[in-house]
Amino acid sequence: MNAAITRIGQAGALLSVSRQDDEKQTHQLDGVDYGSAIDHLVQWLVAEVPLEEIAAIGHRVVHGGPAHSQPELLTDDLERELSSLIAFDPGHAPAALQLINVLRQQFPDVPQMACFDTAFFHDMPRVAQQLPLPRKYEAQGLRRYGFHGLSYNYLLAAFGEMAGETAANGRVIFAHLGSGASLAATFGGQPVDTTMGFTSASGIMMSSRTGDLDPGIIGFLNQQGGLSIEDYGHMVNFESGLVGVSETSADMYTLLQAETTDERAAEAVNLFVYQVKKSIGALAASLGGLDSLIFSGGIGEQSPLIRQRVVEGLGFLGIELDDTANQQQAELISAPHSTAGVHVIATDEAQVIARQAKEILYGSN
Repeated sequence: MNAAITRIGQAGALLSVSRQDDEKQTHQLDGVDYGSAIDHLVQWLVAEVPLEEIAAIGHRVVHGGPAHSQPELLTDDLERELSSLIAFDPGHAPAALQLINVLRQQFPDVPQMACFDTAFFHDMPRVAQQLPLPRKYEAQGLRRYGFHGLSYNYLLAAFGEMAGETAANGRVIFAHLGSGASLAATFGGQPVDTTMGFTSASGIMMSSRTGDLDPGIIGFLNQQGGLSIEDYGHMVNFESGLVGVSETSADMYTLLQAETTDERAAEAVNLFVYQVKKSIGALAASLGGLDSLIFSGGIGEQSPLIRQRVVEGLGFLGIELDDTANQQQAELISAPHSTAGVHVIATDEAQVIARQAKEILYGSN
């Protein structure tokens, strides 16, 4: 059984429950902020799941800081330590800690685990971690961390099951394209580089996040318009990307429907595609070539048109698409003579969290 609350803080928030028999139920929630969403989730959990059936609770923690490279059992000490990392991730950490605190109080006898989104990239090559800043800031934890690690953990394992370990250990680029979007390169089953860096607003443009920006922009906007650090942070995370360029929507499907009549929508789509394409080229350079390209995330999994546009012009990497397979949403969408395989894999971060929690509880065997 899986339950999720979506559109928190927006009209039409939904509690969606999926059961093992594939039955799906949805319940509309009115006026839901993050705190009340937690209350709804806890009420549902208490009412629907007998306490003796809850073996463990796994939490997605976006930022593990410099020290956390593995999932860990939550303790009072770890919770306090995670509170000290809020400065690394002020957009996600307070809400995650609120949920952790509520669930640890509600279920004090149930083991609970922190599963870190940054852990997947903890040991990527140092040259991919370093920032070109004075060295004194590295001691404060400033480095490139990478995100979406739980998704990449799942995708790497799923690709190995689909195509075999030889393929999974080759030169692979994963494109996790959703509301939040990033790409990652792996070789030998280990991360080599990724597009996101110190924060999850970095890398390529996203639904409402800028991705990488010229560092001089903040000074210009402050001097010319008095934009504060707080307002700049809000703009970078919530007012930019697809919604900022299009001025209409953060949803890729909506923009694709409007691009023939709205130049702003077309430019938003084109900029997104351009940045993804350029990132594939850069990551292929870090790998010394490309054997496999994996599309995932809401956009990557569901939009044949975006996949087609992304790979156009990447023939120099050995990529050629099978248009029919792409339109049919097949798992393998590259042409038979393409020297690089192109795949579509639906990601499942919740499954990784469940697996990691189970391994802490029972061991890896």
